[in-house]
Amino acid sequence: MKKILVVVDMQKDFVDGALGTNEAVAIVDNVVNKIENFDGDIIVTYDTHFENYMETQEGKNLPVPHCIKGTDGWQLDSKVQAALKNKAYRVIEKPTFGSTELPEYIKVNYSNTEVEFELIGLCTDICVVSNALMLKANFIESKVSVDASCCAGVTVESHNAALTTMKMCQVNVIGG
Repeated sequence: MKKILVVVDMQKDFVDGALGTNEAVAIVDNVVNKIENFDGDIIVTYDTHFENYMETQEGKNLPVPHCIKGTDGWQLDSKVQAALKNKAYRVIEKPTFGSTELPEYIKVNYSNTEVEFELIGLCTDICVVSNALMLKANFIESKVSVDASCCAGVTVESHNAALTTMKMCQVNVIGG
């Protein structure tokens, strides 16, 4: 059994930047602890936009420029980056909520291997839920878990709603 930790979008703009929240700031230490103590492979996603963000479908619906590649807000939170310093990990840049590259990478690199996923990060109600459901749909017999103590949503209510949705789709919600 190969365990894979997916660290979703723990970037400055989602923690304490353009779209940051107090709840996001509050989970950083939990995320750091999870990374430091995880025994398995780690994949880190980066929400990645460009200067034309406001012209994209997402930009028209969420008119707050964020995670523009190369900016300070696109970088990982400094504590999260420090936790990853001595870990081997794969980066996947994604242009929207869910990453189609994530399941493809796993299919190619973990073929004929039984895998188990744990997701942590931001935002529970957008990118975490999107990627958890994509993994569940692509790896039907694999265990997919989300650690609620290492996630935060846009609001507390939408965080809780996303956790409920994931539970209904047979994603295990742990840690809170």
